[in-house]
Parts: sequence; C-alpha cells; structure tokens
Amino acid sequence: MSFLQHLNVLRWHLVRSTIAILVFAIVAFSFKSILFDDIILAQKNDDFWTYQLFCKISELLGRGTDLCMGEIHFSLINITMSGQFTLHIVTSIVAGLIMAFPYLLFEIWRFISPALQNSERNYAKWLIFAGSILFAIGILFGYYFISPLSIQFLGNYKVSEMVENQITLSSFISTITTITLACGLVFQLPLLVYFLAKLGLITPEFMRKYRKHAVVVTLILSAIITPPDISSQILLTIPLLFLYEMSIFVCRVVVKNEAK
Repeated sequence: MSFLQHLNVLRWHLVRSTIAILVFAIVAFSFKSILFDDIILAQKNDDFWTYQLFCKISELLGRGTDLCMGEIHFSLINITMSGQFTLHIVTSIVAGLIMAFPYLLFEIWRFISPALQNSERNYAKWLIFAGSILFAIGILFGYYFISPLSIQFLGNYKVSEMVENQITLSSFISTITTITLACGLVFQLPLLVYFLAKLGLITPEFMRKYRKHAVVVTLILSAIITPPDISSQILLTIPLLFLYEMSIFVCRVVVKNEAK
C-alpha cells in the first residue's frame, strides 16, 4: 500500500474511534445524576469510600481518628449562564473517552496487525487486554486515592480564616477529571515500553542504567499531576516506580524474543 492508502485506512480507524467515544459520551450524558451525584460530586461527601477507608486504617493502627479526613469546608458555585450545560457536555466526552478506551486500543491493533507476524499478533491481543486492565487500574487509582486527597488538601487549604473557599464547578470537575485521566494514561507505561523495545529504541540495559534518572522524572511527573502535598505525590510515585520495574521486564522479554 502507498502512503496515501495507509492514511485512508487510518482515517476510518479514527472515524470509528470517534464514533465510539461519542456513543459512550451520549450514554454518560443521559445518566446525569449517576455521572455527577454518584461519581464526580461524591468526593465532596464525608462518607466517600476513600475517607471511610482511611478512618478504618487509623482505627486498626490504634491512631484513633488521626488519619480520618474531616469535613470539606467549601461550596461549589457556577458563575456563567451556560457553565453547567457546557461542563455536562465536556464531562460526558471525558467519560466517553474513558469507557471507549479498550475499543481505541482495539482499533490501534487492527491498524498495525497487517504488518505483524502470526506470533506477534497473538502478543498484540494480550497487549490490548493488558493495556485495558492497566488503564482501568490507573483510572480507579486516580479516582479513589489521588483525586480525593487533592480535593481534601486544596479544598480545605486557607491562607487566612478570613477567606472562605467558594470553588467554581468547572475548577472542581477539572481537578478530578485531569488527575483521574492522567493516572490512567500514565499506567500505560509498560505498553509504551513494549512498542519502543519492539522498534529497537530502548533496551533493558538502557532502562537499568538510567533507573536513577527515571526516579527523578517520576517524582517530577507526580508533582505535575498531583497538587503540592507530599502524600498524593508519594501515592502516585510508588506505583509508577513499580510500573517502571515491570517495564524493564517487558523490555527484556521483547529483546529476548527478537534475538530468537
């Protein structure tokens, strides 16, 4: 196939992917109360699962209520006429992207599979499954751990008791969706390493050699994704370092198979 023919094939993969995102976005848009009351705005409630978990851990450690997170002292406001409707649309699209992500990986596999050998296609199928699982784990980790701690820290932080926190709805939702989606994408590191190793751009020796540099990059990335509190950064840094070590193993397997 010529370059233009490849572009034409890629176009239809992108069209199908876009349609899938829009379909899931329409579903999310239709279930407004579940999307906002039960999922996004739930992190503002004292009885959110994460806050209850930290309280139980505190009791098990004999710390009383030291790890319990108190009431979040801020109110949500909307300051533009079309603000809530626009946020409803944008949030539904983000939800559609999250739900359609496994299908997006499937479309990527369909695009590259003609260039793969039979054995490589079998590996690719498992990679699509692994990528979907990693994305789901990243989304859940960001939603249940990183995002609630961010809301607690930023929502309750005050420079003075004379200043009350009135946070716009767009800022609140943007914080949750950005952190959650970023965690889901960051958890795709092993999948990215697989393709880079397949192209011969990285090796296990290279990744081991620059392990210390990777730690620094991980800390910087965690600081960018999370708010400026140490607990959130540590919570994100630990799984990222684990994923880096897992990526070294993936890279080693790929290089060994290529050598065979």
